[in-house]
Amino acid sequence: MTTVTPYRSGLRAGRDGFAQLLRAEWTKLRTIRGWMAGLTLTTLLIVLLGVLFATGSRSSCMNGPIEVPCPAPPTGPGGEAVEDRFYFVHQQLDGDGSITVRVNNLTGQLRKPDVTPGVRNVVPGVTPWAKAGVMIKQSVRQGASYAAVMVTGSHGVRMQHDFTEDVAGRPGGAPRWLRLTRTGETIVGEESADGARWTRVGTARMATGKVRVGLFAASPGDLTVTSNVIGGAATASRFAEVTADMDQVSVRGAASGGSWTRDDIGVTLEADGTPHHPGGLARSGDTFRITGVGDIAPALEGMPAERVLTGVLAGLVVVIVVAVSFVTAEYRRGLIHTTLLACPRRGRALAAKAVVILAAVFVFGLVAAAVTVPVGRALLAGNGNVLAPLAPLTGLRVIAGTAALLAVVAVFALALGSLFRRSAVAVIAAIVAIVVPYLLATASLLPDEVARWLLRLTPAAGFAIQQSTVTYEQMTARFAPAEGFFPLPPWAGFAVLCAYAALALALAALRLRRRDV
Repeated sequence: MTTVTPYRSGLRAGRDGFAQLLRAEWTKLRTIRGWMAGLTLTTLLIVLLGVLFATGSRSSCMNGPIEVPCPAPPTGPGGEAVEDRFYFVHQQLDGDGSITVRVNNLTGQLRKPDVTPGVRNVVPGVTPWAKAGVMIKQSVRQGASYAAVMVTGSHGVRMQHDFTEDVAGRPGGAPRWLRLTRTGETIVGEESADGARWTRVGTARMATGKVRVGLFAASPGDLTVTSNVIGGAATASRFAEVTADMDQVSVRGAASGGSWTRDDIGVTLEADGTPHHPGGLARSGDTFRITGVGDIAPALEGMPAERVLTGVLAGLVVVIVVAVSFVTAEYRRGLIHTTLLACPRRGRALAAKAVVILAAVFVFGLVAAAVTVPVGRALLAGNGNVLAPLAPLTGLRVIAGTAALLAVVAVFALALGSLFRRSAVAVIAAIVAIVVPYLLATASLLPDEVARWLLRLTPAAGFAIQQSTVTYEQMTARFAPAEGFFPLPPWAGFAVLCAYAALALALAALRLRRRDV
């Protein structure tokens, strides 16, 4: 009887040999020049197209007939760009105190598209976020900390502070009593229907010291969205102003002895120094009629960081081609049998490929984004463009998120390559699933709601990870994909892409278990 000693490899295995699989797949990737050249091309496309975009983007503003650099938007206490233009009638408050007022009504006028060319079409009305009420503000400097309780055109009573914070009170409009009370660093906002029974709306904190307390009015522009012939839309914001009649004014703790100061905060001036669309005050006894334009809210001014990443889409196509060929090349050349003989647990072989392509693409993408974002923003600023503020953590998320986007798309494409086993079919399927929905949604080719659903339900939702602009309910803007806004938060959109990649990988692993490789 012959005894056969089974073969035992001299290699020390990792956990089920997975470390050796990773090493083998990495060796395959790095030794094929075409694949490494593709990943290098991805980095170059992102960097060069981003630099080209930034170099060619120039901006300037006109001051009458004179071309001048565009001014940077004011920034709020949190460093965000803000709108801070309104008419303010105020007194000085040194310590604790309060202000109470009754807002009797809001009226106004809106500029609509001209019916007759050359004839201004101005109609009565107020915008949804037109606002008037009471405010405590650290100073009359634009962007200074504030807290306000207000009646709005269509959003009821609100308490807002420091531009980004917004709390809803009761629905409905004027007449309404409003009150702000300052005690130490705490400011309490209240409302009342009759001036006797008060309801707290919200609270805010503000450093102690001298502040301004008073009445205000502001109205953002009238936002008009018009559809075009192919289903997209265009946005225009036209002049609007609001007028509020207020009485029963009571100020406690003011240091100015009852005298009022007027400021048209943020008003723009014509070349001759004339205010452009000024606000105003008309006072009759205890009644204040205040007219204001502008807004007090976060702003969309400035070019966001992700605009310099215009080359990502081109790089994405190259990543898809490399990831697909990373698996289909083995089918095409018959090498898949060798791979599976070395690893009978077939799902692990596919997992090793996924980990290697994920890590490799992430590194190349991280280098590309880490170079493009700071260099591109520096070039944009040098060309006179106003940049949207970018918080450090947000900038880190944009850079790392771009790399993660590319890496997960690579895994998705790899899984499609394993499913279809033909390069052309897998590449086309990946592009149709990711690139096409993104282009359709962001190119003003579809109605806004259809575009939003595309970016909720397809893998293109992953592009949301690049959005650096934070949106707020109290902002007056069209938050559409064509304007760069995604319907899902950054990490939620990225999670949708990850789910698609995981599903595709699971299906590919199930098919790979079949023996008819």
